[in-house]
Amino acid sequence: MKNVSEVITRSQPPRKARVKVYLVCWILGNGCLFTWNSMLSVMDYYTIFFPYHSARVFPLVYQPFALATTFVYTYYEAKVNTRIRIIFGYTVFFFINMRTSWGGGKLLPFISLSLLNGISGIATALVQGGMVGDLSFMEADFMQSFVAGGAASGVITSGLRMITKNTFKDSHNGLHNGAITFCSCFMLICLGLYTFVFPRLELVKYYRAKAAYEGSKTVQADLVAGGIVVATIEEIPTRFTNMELLMQTKDYAFDVLLVSVLTLCILPGFLAEDTGNHQLGSWYVITLIAMFNCGDLVGRYLPLIDKLMIQSRVTLLLVCLSRFALIPAFYFTAKYGNQGWMLMLCIILGVSNGYLIVCIFINAPKGFKGPEQNAIGNMMVFFLNGGILIGALADWSWLIGKGW
Repeated sequence: MKNVSEVITRSQPPRKARVKVYLVCWILGNGCLFTWNSMLSVMDYYTIFFPYHSARVFPLVYQPFALATTFVYTYYEAKVNTRIRIIFGYTVFFFINMRTSWGGGKLLPFISLSLLNGISGIATALVQGGMVGDLSFMEADFMQSFVAGGAASGVITSGLRMITKNTFKDSHNGLHNGAITFCSCFMLICLGLYTFVFPRLELVKYYRAKAAYEGSKTVQADLVAGGIVVATIEEIPTRFTNMELLMQTKDYAFDVLLVSVLTLCILPGFLAEDTGNHQLGSWYVITLIAMFNCGDLVGRYLPLIDKLMIQSRVTLLLVCLSRFALIPAFYFTAKYGNQGWMLMLCIILGVSNGYLIVCIFINAPKGFKGPEQNAIGNMMVFFLNGGILIGALADWSWLIGKGW
């Protein structure tokens, strides 16, 4: 077994090794948001069978659990075993996905689904915060690949929803079988990749060893899993407390809050319940969500073009604020426009969401050491979930004047 010093003094592995990391990060990001996107993709089904504003209730139940879990792990991130945290998260995902398609229109199944969504929120916080924190002290492209994988899960689940809708119509058994087949097996793949493959990748070992050398304790279990001795790591005091780090990155935290607030005050509640009836009929809602997911995926790859990566913190803030012009655009399009304009707006909403999230997550940790970058990554996820919760609450404002 090698020690930390030997790993970080070796030359970095070739580009071929990077491709392996990109692929594994993409799959892990996919699994992180697969359950969330599965819920969004079958929102047309829930809206028909549950007369309880499920498109607004489910995200509202999901997010407090995610936010509370993220807060705890953000506060104690320096002392948390990241490996156990993420493995436990993917394990919870596996069992939750066995039951995410309960239905029937009655109150008890609705409450059961709501509780399961809350537990899914906990699992998302465990995995997303841990992975973003981990990747914050690695290469920016790894972070982009993980975040893009999350968007890809939306495209995949939308595609699966269209297949199951066409094959099984709106039958409960068909949706249940689809969820069992795709979601649960995929979570097992993610669990295996993170547990046995990810810690043994040479580049991952290099960056984790570097972070450990700079004083990080969160990577020690992963280093051991990768065959690296960590007993010789010295205690190195951090330069900044979490509050000081937040003060230095508060504009990025505000940016990610703004992005998620705007997105969730439109998706999924407004799209599922307030866009009217059009030529696509029962396919309209899932098509709108699919267009958002496709745009979101495209947006998360745009920062790979150097000229499109927003480096200026002021510019990033202004672009995040400008997205709020989409609120009146969606309102008047739903009231007066046709479905073509609504589909275009969903694509714009998705592209801007994915693009800005990647810009923020990549730029926020720059200029700090490994342990501090890990802390900043967890903070960004906390504010992301905070914005999602605020957006889910704001989504109810569309019902004002319409009755309940």
